[in-house]
Amino acid sequence: MAVSLIDAGLFSLAAIVLLGSPGPGIAALVAVGKAEGFARGLRFYGGLQVGLAVAAAVSAAGLFSAIQALPYAVTAMMVAATAYLLYLAWRIATAPVGAGGPAAATVAATSAGGFLLGVTNPKAYIAFASLMASASLVRSDSSADAALKWLLCVVVMIVADILWLWLGAAIERAKPRPSTERAINLAMAATIAGTALAAVL
Repeated sequence: MAVSLIDAGLFSLAAIVLLGSPGPGIAALVAVGKAEGFARGLRFYGGLQVGLAVAAAVSAAGLFSAIQALPYAVTAMMVAATAYLLYLAWRIATAPVGAGGPAAATVAATSAGGFLLGVTNPKAYIAFASLMASASLVRSDSSADAALKWLLCVVVMIVADILWLWLGAAIERAKPRPSTERAINLAMAATIAGTALAAVL
């Protein structure tokens, strides 16, 4: 199985740009890290990774087009993802700040919440579908090509998302002033809500 390292490197770079750049999932990871800390935030992170890996596998298998063909399937996914994201944004925006903030604000940081966000987000499917449709990395074997692309996407997500979770925890450890913390919360909530609404409007 011949794999071009240059092509694999370019694919990984594209995956970093598409999957590691700020969006609702990234903002949610930062918010969870800030509210729950790194260790407790791993629950949400783990669920998100499993959900995204499933979404990537669906795209790698070419099943996203089949999902799109089902009546209301994409709409149902979008409604579920948007509802969860808006709920998450509201919890972040209204979370207490100061000494009692993190303990009182769970921001729905559960593994089930992370999985739901990962597996129902149509934007993630679109990103994966774009990556899977890119130039072949294994030209002699389409199944091996899809598997390698899936693996590279998963590795990129694992590394990029753990860094975003760590950043959120680092913000909390820095103990910002309540006014600064409130501004951070509102900015993250606005990012999540804005991106969620933009997907359905």
